[in-house]
Amino acid sequence: MLTVDNLLFLGKMRLLAEKDLPTYQHSLRVGALCKRMAAYLHLDEQQTSQLVQGGCLHDIGKVGIPDGILNKTSPLTPGDWAFIRQHPEVGTTIMLEHGDVDKEIIEIIQYHHERWNGEGYPHGLKGYEIPVFARICAIIDTYDSMVSDRPYRRGLSFEEAEQELLRHSGTQFDSYYVDLFLNLFHTVGVNPISQELHE
Repeated sequence: MLTVDNLLFLGKMRLLAEKDLPTYQHSLRVGALCKRMAAYLHLDEQQTSQLVQGGCLHDIGKVGIPDGILNKTSPLTPGDWAFIRQHPEVGTTIMLEHGDVDKEIIEIIQYHHERWNGEGYPHGLKGYEIPVFARICAIIDTYDSMVSDRPYRRGLSFEEAEQELLRHSGTQFDSYYVDLFLNLFHTVGVNPISQELHE
C-alpha cells in the first residue's frame, strides 16, 4: 500500500528525474548501495528505510541548481561551485516543507558533504558531530561519482576508487565506515554489486 511517506518520496524522485537524469540515476545507485550497506550493518527495517531514502534523496537540492551548471561539460568556475555548494541547504529546505520527514533522512541531505576533518560544507562539522548516516552516504556518494562515466572522463575502476577512499580515510571520511564499505565489496564481490547497480 502506498503511504503518504511513499508518495512524498516518489514525488521528489520524479522531480529529480525531470530536472537532471544523470543525477537521478546516480541517486538511485547511491540508494542501492545504501541498502547493501544497511544489510551489511544489520540495521533494522526503520533504519534501513531511512538510510536508503536519504541516499536516494541526498542530491534533491540540485533541483534548485541552474541547468547550465548541472549540464556543464567543462570545468566548473568558482561561481558555479558557489551554486553547487548550496544544494544541501536547498534540499533540506525542500524536505522541511513536509514536517513528517524523518530527522535521519534530513540529516543525510543536509550533511553528506561535511568532512571528518571539519573542512566540508555547509556547516563545517567534524568527526562525530556529523550524523552517522550522513557519514556513510558521503562515502557511497563519492564512490559512485568516481566509478561512473562522465562526459569529460571515464569512471575509475573499483581498485582505483578503493585507493582514493583509503587515501582520504580519516580526513574526508570516517575511516571506520570506509573500511566497512570496502569490506562489503570484498565480501560480496565487486562484479555482482556493479552489475546490480547498472541493471
